[in-house]
Amino acid sequence: MPRPPLPIGTYGKIRFYETGSGWRAVTKFRDFDGVTRPVERSGRTKAAAERILKKALAERNKARAGASIKPATKFREVAAFWLAEVRKKVEAGTRSPSTLEQYESNLNLHVLPALGELRVGQEVSVPAAEAFLQALRSNKGLAVTKTARSVASGVMGYAVTHGALEFNPFRQTSRLEKRRRRKRVRALTLDERVQWLDQLEADAKAVRWDLPDLSRFMLATGVRIGEALAVDWSEVDLDDGLVAVDYTVVRVKGKGLIRKSTKTEYGERTLPLCSWALEMLRRRYEEAGCPATGPVFPDSLGGLRDPSNTRRVLRETRGSEGFAWVTSHVFRKTSATILDEAGLTARVIADQLGHSRPSMTQDVYMGRKAVSRQTAAALETALTEA
Repeated sequence: MPRPPLPIGTYGKIRFYETGSGWRAVTKFRDFDGVTRPVERSGRTKAAAERILKKALAERNKARAGASIKPATKFREVAAFWLAEVRKKVEAGTRSPSTLEQYESNLNLHVLPALGELRVGQEVSVPAAEAFLQALRSNKGLAVTKTARSVASGVMGYAVTHGALEFNPFRQTSRLEKRRRRKRVRALTLDERVQWLDQLEADAKAVRWDLPDLSRFMLATGVRIGEALAVDWSEVDLDDGLVAVDYTVVRVKGKGLIRKSTKTEYGERTLPLCSWALEMLRRRYEEAGCPATGPVFPDSLGGLRDPSNTRRVLRETRGSEGFAWVTSHVFRKTSATILDEAGLTARVIADQLGHSRPSMTQDVYMGRKAVSRQTAAALETALTEA
């Protein structure tokens, strides 16, 4: 009867051979493709050769650590493997660095304290997952709980992929819904837009932080504040009146502010500029000394401006009466409202804002990257009477 093969990821008996300068340790390792291969390492002594060989075998196993996940493996251990995979995706450019930071923070603060010591295939059940989410929601709110569910589901999905259990219990939990109706988002009226800019122009701090021109740019394009602050002069075509919106500014731990690609391919877009926005950009271009590159809305040192700090200053300068409800996202809503009132299609508006497809039909029959001058024409009325 033939000898049974080594289990995947294990090695056989270690044999030692003396050499002229020391010892050689040799064994056979059954790799993760099912093939048994010889592995050897050398050392000055027999013990050193064995130690070096075992370290090499451990590293070989670590590279495929997911394959060794079992029902009795603790959630904490699987979470480490899963987080390493997320890091690889960030390095490959398929995940945002800010997403990694958000996941890691939520994992350490909320998920691991509650689930870390549980065994993935034996103790992380649907009732356990449901109880964890409901308790977290009561204590920390909906947003934190949604992120925690994404993280925990990712970890358990990784365990499912590597054969530790048959289904992901977090996919069976009840839906997390708001307990009250979402507050309706308001758009600025024409009078409010003019009054808003007048107020900012009269505020020295708002002017120092470029809030009047930044407000104009966001009204004219419908971009997010991070996208506006990421626009570089090399991406502005002042002759044809176009701006490429391909990046957003984020803060990454250990790196500071960086420009990263927009969330999805839909976010990468080229937008036409209405005349008053183009005039504003030409003025800024000349005042900046006609630079070839550099942020259109830089910080005081000429570098990238922090979106969070900019939002803070916007809150400080908007006043407590009349405009206390205004956030940077209101300009985006206002642009969309103007375009909708001008009778533009949902597809054109979605392309302007960098949203995903409104419908499959529009995706198939309309060009996503097409530049529509209709948006610039409609936004001419953002600061003046029609």
